[in-house]
Amino acid sequence: MFGIQSRLKLLFVVIVTLVLTISGSYTQYSLGKALEESNQRLRKGVITRLQISLPSALWDLDKSKVDSIVEAEMLPPEVVAIRVYDSSVGLFAGKLRAPDGKLVTVDGAPEPVGQAVDAALVFHEGGTASASIKPVSVGRVVINFSRAQIDKALASELIRKVIEVLLLDLILVAALALSLRVVFEPLKQLRDGLFDLATRGSDEVEELPENRRDELGEVIRGFNQIQRRLKSTIGRIREAEDAARRSSQQTAQAMHDLRQTQESLLQAERLASLGSLVAGVAHEINTPVGIALTSASVLKAATDELEIAVKGAGLKKSDILRYVETASESARLIMNNAYRAAHLIHSFKQIAVDQTSEARRPFGLHEYIEEIVSSLQPKLKKTPIALVLNCPDDIVLDSYPGAFAQVITNLTLNCVEHAFEVDTAGEIMISARLDGEVVELHVKDDGRGIAPDVLDRIFDPFFTTRRGQGGTGLGLNIVYNLIVKQFLGTIAVSSTLGQGTHFTLRIPRVTPVEGAPDGAA
Repeated sequence: MFGIQSRLKLLFVVIVTLVLTISGSYTQYSLGKALEESNQRLRKGVITRLQISLPSALWDLDKSKVDSIVEAEMLPPEVVAIRVYDSSVGLFAGKLRAPDGKLVTVDGAPEPVGQAVDAALVFHEGGTASASIKPVSVGRVVINFSRAQIDKALASELIRKVIEVLLLDLILVAALALSLRVVFEPLKQLRDGLFDLATRGSDEVEELPENRRDELGEVIRGFNQIQRRLKSTIGRIREAEDAARRSSQQTAQAMHDLRQTQESLLQAERLASLGSLVAGVAHEINTPVGIALTSASVLKAATDELEIAVKGAGLKKSDILRYVETASESARLIMNNAYRAAHLIHSFKQIAVDQTSEARRPFGLHEYIEEIVSSLQPKLKKTPIALVLNCPDDIVLDSYPGAFAQVITNLTLNCVEHAFEVDTAGEIMISARLDGEVVELHVKDDGRGIAPDVLDRIFDPFFTTRRGQGGTGLGLNIVYNLIVKQFLGTIAVSSTLGQGTHFTLRIPRVTPVEGAPDGAA
């Protein structure tokens, strides 16, 4: 399976390769341009000097002087041959660079390679170019220049850049492999722990080590807290059952224990919802990661095409422009989807921490409901139901965000599961307003409604109309207990068959101290 670790490694390798390829292409282009300019200056200098020094020697038919001038000008390896022609006798003198680098005469030698440049040799009598003295054409000179040095330098630079990219990619993969272990090792432990908790008895599952002090450590501590509460709940249930069997005189105490167990089950139900939240968020993250990987693949293909063009010496400006356009679009898609995945993880982190903690803190109502809705998207996107939020931005609650998240989550999922038929479109609206120091929340749907004979029982524990279909009957009872006992508020419901259901919640903006759990401020 092509896991997230492998995808991240591939993504970063593609990005680094892209950046280095663009930089290397620009360097290669600049180097080629500089070498071409240097070669042009060399050609111009050689031709100019020969046009100045050769005419007088050729006028005097001084072959030794001509050979000396030619040998001096052939010191640069780019000059492969110089042939001097007299206007009357033809080829007068010349030198050719042999394959071993030595200079030989051109008599009987094969035609020299390289680009040939032909220049006229004009002699000015009296050594001046005065207009009163007519210049005399004494012959011409043919110089052959080679591009071998330029091609060799460009090839060497290309090889160096390719080796540099490969080495940096190897270093990056090694560094990522080490750094990603920091994240994925605890995730693997958490996954194995959840699997064991779901398939084995809770007494057989050991708690995960809590030595981390980061976001993953908070999730692990939340998992251990759920496990401890489940073990405590199961233990109390067993103790209550044993006490009831041992003596009928202990019935009253056993009933009291059972009521406490019921309260623990309600709390465990709230915490256990984190399991489905983890799975949903993990599934949701796959979409932006998949888009980012696809963009990286397109970018990799464009990089390969550019590399082929560079190696084939057929690079054009249009190729570079097309490549830059592809790289820009791919980078935009990668960044947008990376931001989207980061937002999902942030929402999950906040909701997960709040639901595993009884901490009280101030929080913005509109922003926090948006985070709760984001965490529910894996469930909502599977249905044609639209969720509308109408809440002012300036309402700030000083309360218990974990319990509040559980209220909104249970009410929303209750609408999704009970208010609409399968694959039936509908709308859920969450609205809020501030009435003095009381926040009034409305959760409405336009579904099928609740029958009158059932409406008065929907907040009873373990009452459900979907017995045998996965319903526990605890969702709305949890909502009622949280609103009435923890927030010291009220909740009311009204419904008409065929027209939908309307929940109205009124809670203090600042939860009174009496509404806090035992031991809390």
